[in-house]
Amino acid sequence: MDASAKREQFQRKKPSALKLFLNSRGNSFKYASRGLRYVIRTQKNAWIHSAIMLVVIAVSFWLQLERMEWVAILLVIGMVWTAEFINTSLESIVDMTSPERHPLAQVGKDVAAAAVLFAAIIAVIVGILVLGPHLRIKLGL
Repeated sequence: MDASAKREQFQRKKPSALKLFLNSRGNSFKYASRGLRYVIRTQKNAWIHSAIMLVVIAVSFWLQLERMEWVAILLVIGMVWTAEFINTSLESIVDMTSPERHPLAQVGKDVAAAAVLFAAIIAVIVGILVLGPHLRIKLGL
């Protein structure tokens, strides 16, 4: 095989930039899905978040919310889940790096848990502000 044939064969085997990009994105989705499954499987509060989220979404459809009301509802749902994911991640890292109880490790875990609590409280307030008036009308209160 001459040099040009070898070069052509090598170039055919080299993946394109598009293929590399798509593989990289596919791996990113795979890792994110694995993280989501871990949170759902191991975190009791994730089940509570899931149940409340499904109820809020169902009620929002029933009330036929306006577009910007949907935006508010979806943003706070996303905020709670994001806080939960970061909290779980931080707890795992702290547990790995500091297996024995350390006051600063506990502070990190407590602050991350407080972020989830704060996000959930804000979500409840937004839910009341957005859904409350619609529910009063729909239920005739």
